[in-house]
Amino acid sequence: MSGHGPAQPMTARRSGPLKGRAEIPGDKSISHRALILGAMAVGETRITGLLEGQDVLDTAKAMRAFGAEVIQHGPGAWSVHGVGVGGFTEPAEVIDCGNSGTGVRLVMGAMATSPLTATFTGDASLRKRPMGRVTDPLALFGTRAYGRKGGRLPMTLVGAADPVPVRYTVPVPSAQVKSAVLLAGLNAPGQTVVIEREATRDHSERMLRGFGAELSVETGPEGQVITLTGQPELRPQTVAVPRDPSSAAFPVCAALIVEGSEILVPGVSRNPTRDGLYVTLLEMGADIAFENEREEGGEPVADLRVRASALKGVEVPPERAPSMIDEYPILSVVAAFAEGLTIMRGVKELRVKESDRIDAMARGLEACGVRIEEDEDTLIVHGMGRVPGGATCATHLDHRIAMSFLVLGMAAEAPVTVDDGSPIATSFPAFIDLMAGLGADLAAG
Repeated sequence: MSGHGPAQPMTARRSGPLKGRAEIPGDKSISHRALILGAMAVGETRITGLLEGQDVLDTAKAMRAFGAEVIQHGPGAWSVHGVGVGGFTEPAEVIDCGNSGTGVRLVMGAMATSPLTATFTGDASLRKRPMGRVTDPLALFGTRAYGRKGGRLPMTLVGAADPVPVRYTVPVPSAQVKSAVLLAGLNAPGQTVVIEREATRDHSERMLRGFGAELSVETGPEGQVITLTGQPELRPQTVAVPRDPSSAAFPVCAALIVEGSEILVPGVSRNPTRDGLYVTLLEMGADIAFENEREEGGEPVADLRVRASALKGVEVPPERAPSMIDEYPILSVVAAFAEGLTIMRGVKELRVKESDRIDAMARGLEACGVRIEEDEDTLIVHGMGRVPGGATCATHLDHRIAMSFLVLGMAAEAPVTVDDGSPIATSFPAFIDLMAGLGADLAAG
């Protein structure tokens, strides 16, 4: 079973101007999907720019366990020899997905309509997260799930021997749930339909089409209707993974709040279903220029030039939440350095991420001298233009909480410590070296 080693406290101190070029790793969402769809195609898929954080490495191990040949050729360069839709073999061991909610939910979807049994687990954080939101729709295909109380890991899935196509309306905006149902639909006959009342990130739809699946997206009175025709033969692809906008958020936001900073962040995905943070930052008065806009691997990308800025608080509309759900922790840090209120509504999904991110950010910001208001679905930050800092903040095994408070410490008046920086490796293993290379003052302990 996945565990967690000794805590690794880290401290960030007020930095001089951040300068230079920030080479962000590959997009985590796309990296997961490239490995999974490569394993479900017939033949060899080549991937460049794959994120080699622990979350993605755990998905690569899972695809090997289900019978695909997954090989690393060099930094970011991988190949997957797929077994075809319906070609998975039963894994001999428990599938350990570490800290990755995306990994476990998408892999569950991919195997749910094959007649085999697999058991899934993860680290202490992942074992607290609800899996019913995925296993409930998978049950409609004929899949059976047996887990801990509350639908939590460890969990055994028994794939449907005779799957049926499904029509499913996603109850809360979730790209993970949508993607799990679509992946399950690949090995079901007929058409599987997923209906979203609010659009979420569309990497799965883009990549499914790229691998040769027949998929349509239409907007109707129910919302966005995604129709997938099952049992295709997926064609292997060459996938160039763009750089992750969620990871880019940390150096971008650090440059905005550390006085005198100017950095260039090249090749960042500008997928409109992932762009909410950058829209919000521009509304706050951020000096961000999008240069050399282009398309790579079917995704729009641009180079981001970012300069320190005087920011003002804004109200973030709830309908923007799906396009920036992972970025609210770092946005709340930026909001603390802005002038006036920043109101984030429609964010209850943050309560069931790697940690309760609303509570984690609220308690840490309060400890650093920032006034906070919150309810189940709202976080309000009273920006002061300056933050006292001087606290130790709990990360709750959550990589984004850890990075957010380290960024806060780069601009606060007194150092900020996080109780454990080790979870950062799950999504952004180069974070410490990258930020130090720009001039940030970060140290262990």
